[in-house]
Amino acid sequence: MGVENKIAVVTGAAQGIGKAIATLLAQKGATVVVCDINLEMATETAREIESGGATCHAIKADVTQLGDAEQIVKETVEQCGSLDILVNNAGITKDNVLLRMKEDQWDQVMAVNLKGTFTCTKAAIRVMMRQKKGTIINVASITGLMGNAGQANYSASKAGVIGFTKAVAREYADRGITVNAVAPGFIATAMTDAIPEKEREALIGQIPLNRLGSPEDVAYAVYFLASEEASYITGQVISINGGLYM
Repeated sequence: MGVENKIAVVTGAAQGIGKAIATLLAQKGATVVVCDINLEMATETAREIESGGATCHAIKADVTQLGDAEQIVKETVEQCGSLDILVNNAGITKDNVLLRMKEDQWDQVMAVNLKGTFTCTKAAIRVMMRQKKGTIINVASITGLMGNAGQANYSASKAGVIGFTKAVAREYADRGITVNAVAPGFIATAMTDAIPEKEREALIGQIPLNRLGSPEDVAYAVYFLASEEASYITGQVISINGGLYM
């Protein structure tokens, strides 16, 4: 059961939440393909995972390009034989209040966060349909549920990921494919490390569990959704936010 002997692709997996997801899936017995636009960091992550005895591959890809997404899937199937699990984690922020937000800040965030989820899912679905099974987990965000000032682009992109998740889950349930999302709250990554200390303390004070989440908190939720034990769950969003949004 679990994810043992499964083939998993994780996008944006060179660092942070993506790296934690890739590492945990590998520890639980999956062969993992680490995808990232930064090949050097992706290769380093793959080496770290392999040092623990797992099988791992690194692929450079720009998820905003359908051709790159199709290449990820092609290489994965050629090297590993199948594609069982896709985790759409690649994401960026370009924060600004709406009236100061530039058009390219909006476009870049939408391209990576939402279009990237579309391109990789479209490429993977073709293989999963032939297999008559597959699992897709999209990494959304608490901001896609409640919004966040200064992040209209990011909030909209992640709300889009949630809507996309539910639509695709309905479209392909009868093909044996499950599609779910996780919505992390504020997680201790390089992104939150950049928040000034006073603002960080004020933020933590709003979280009922009184701490930031860890990348591993998110990874374990993704692992569950990727596992055989979650085979009757589709079209759902699991919030991982310490009670900040209920």
